[in-house]
Amino acid sequence: MSDLVLFWHRRDLRVSDSIGLAAACETGARVIGVFCFDRAILSQAVAPARVAYLIGCLKMLAEDYRQARSELLFIDGDPISKIPQLASTLKATAVHWHLDVEPYSQTRDERVTAALTAQNIQANPQWDRLLHEPNAIQTGNKQPYSVYTPFWRNWNSQPKPAPVEVKLPPSQLTPTERQALTLVPTIDLPTAKELGFTWEQPLAQEPGTSAAEQVLTKFCHRAISEYDEQRNYPANPGTSEMSAALVFGTIGIRSIWAATTTAMVEARSDEARAGITTWQQELAWREFYQQAMYNFPSLAQGPYRDHFKHFPWKNDETHFQAWCEGRTGYPIVDAAMRQLKQTGWMHNRCRMIVASFLTKDLIIDWQWGEKYFMERLIDGDLSANNGGWQWSASSGMDPKPLRIFNPYTQAKKFDPEGEYIRQWVPELKSIDTNVILSGNILPLTRHQVKYPLPIVDHSEQQRLFKDLYASVKGAM
Repeated sequence: MSDLVLFWHRRDLRVSDSIGLAAACETGARVIGVFCFDRAILSQAVAPARVAYLIGCLKMLAEDYRQARSELLFIDGDPISKIPQLASTLKATAVHWHLDVEPYSQTRDERVTAALTAQNIQANPQWDRLLHEPNAIQTGNKQPYSVYTPFWRNWNSQPKPAPVEVKLPPSQLTPTERQALTLVPTIDLPTAKELGFTWEQPLAQEPGTSAAEQVLTKFCHRAISEYDEQRNYPANPGTSEMSAALVFGTIGIRSIWAATTTAMVEARSDEARAGITTWQQELAWREFYQQAMYNFPSLAQGPYRDHFKHFPWKNDETHFQAWCEGRTGYPIVDAAMRQLKQTGWMHNRCRMIVASFLTKDLIIDWQWGEKYFMERLIDGDLSANNGGWQWSASSGMDPKPLRIFNPYTQAKKFDPEGEYIRQWVPELKSIDTNVILSGNILPLTRHQVKYPLPIVDHSEQQRLFKDLYASVKGAM
């Protein structure tokens, strides 16, 4: 019987286009997959929809291993002790996994590596989630970028790696190895409810590699060509709907990029090419925020800009709850927040609108919103979520710090027929579109349809925020 190595899955729930899994397979050893339900992660701000999606992905991944006549093991607990213990128990010669940019993950991986090394088990962590490793794209002074546009130019000029072929060998545990597992009990794949999470709605995005591949193919066939024009309209299906797949790695980033380059070759108009380029820029935004989190780990705890470290947020609990529940009296804001609550997903344009409203209109600390999003989003990701919130709050890496969205202007521009608003705020269905978009809904009408008055005045709050911003910046 050949040697045995473990591949530790985390946010790479696939058996294709996987750098670490390919490396494990190339050793010639038997390759057994393992996933650890890390309680340190599950005890954080975790959305029930995200856990349900994770379980669905793991179910599909286990089936992929079975199809290859291999095995995927599930363990529960602290991976810092459980992964080395499992490797030692099975007499594995090595453990392979993919690195992550998040501060917790880096600390955890260092400790796992140390524990494995102490037992003479090879630790093989590699980068896989990004087209370019966090420090591969740097300024001329060999520093990490803190502004997106020059990062994009450099990133886009670099050649991109091709998808990686993985040949997963048939790899069964021996009876002796299976018996040894009683020392490190494996578990059956749990349900979300067994993990303490309840999500009873349909998932906004279907889990698993097969679903991700189908969505990518469909998107690249047509919608990607219209992405530049359609991506900002929440009533239209103009986005890729692949955000959760990217977070959990059900499809390799190299495969995604290859699909965009194929679409570019097949494009027949400048408009189509512009759409493809715009989506590629969104992939670059993802990597920009990832490299920022890696190089500036303090972002996970607070603002990038110093003058926001002591910003005098109002932090009104009643206003925050109205925002969470979609009861602010601003139709586009309420529609977006209700979509999030009911589906676990929100259109990206709307994420910017509601984030601006929380921070610039309600003057509530962006970290409150950041945490709430992580408690709700099926595609919640620390780097992207943190980057987006800091961009909206003006506390992050943004050369235009005082960007303030007018919710009425945003609604008129991006939901001109009021379709999105009416879908998620049905009490406004019978009201004239121009009235909905302008916000000039009479108090009596609001009372009749049971829709609240605006909880703040946008113009007044905008002036107040600017005054507060000027005061803290002037004090620096």
